Amino acid sequence: MFHLLLDHFGPQHWWPGETELEIMVGAVLTQNTNWKNVEKAVNNLKRGDLLSLHALHTLPVAALAEEVRPSGFFNLKAKRLKNLIDFIMVRYGGDLSRLLKDEPATLREGLLSIRGIGRETADSILLYAACVPIFVVDAYTHRILHRHAMAEEQAAYDELQALFMENLPEDAQLFNELHALIVRTGKEYCRRTARCDICPLKEWGPIAPYFQTTDR
Repeated sequence: MFHLLLDHFGPQHWWPGETELEIMVGAVLTQNTNWKNVEKAVNNLKRGDLLSLHALHTLPVAALAEEVRPSGFFNLKAKRLKNLIDFIMVRYGGDLSRLLKDEPATLREGLLSIRGIGRETADSILLYAACVPIFVVDAYTHRILHRHAMAEEQAAYDELQALFMENLPEDAQLFNELHALIVRTGKEYCRRTARCDICPLKEWGPIAPYFQTTDR
């Protein structure tokens, strides 16, 4: 799967972000929206010189919501961002390097304790900001595996994650690249109306029988 996609698309250079904090902010803002909208919100923060722990911590949530408005669900995302920043300030004394060097299981547990931070967001922070070798699962991952008869429709996040982590080397760069390639494939080929005839994965694994008759 990895080599088919890498040969087709090439390296993706994902996750875009100049700093670990920017990556973490992007991980929260990308929930339920596309990256172009996240970029607009992040650029708003940069223009206002707000992309720092101190600025985000002291900025009122209503003002933060206006800055991240392009990302959609801006009031909710502003609260989630504030929850994340508060977590860093309280647990790590506002020292982002301490967070990034924390024991991965402890850090993941802490991130998941933050209101509004789910497994995909927490694992994105671990993988892309802290360079922890943990595979990020998203809707595209599930869709592709399900359509290739490799996952049940109701497969849980942990089950899908284990499929990758138990069968691939424990390598953060590999997980980074493969996740990015899966997202690219989902956006361009494995859409709700699939483009199987030209998909780089058309020769990879079986196509689920139900899918051949209902979605193609």
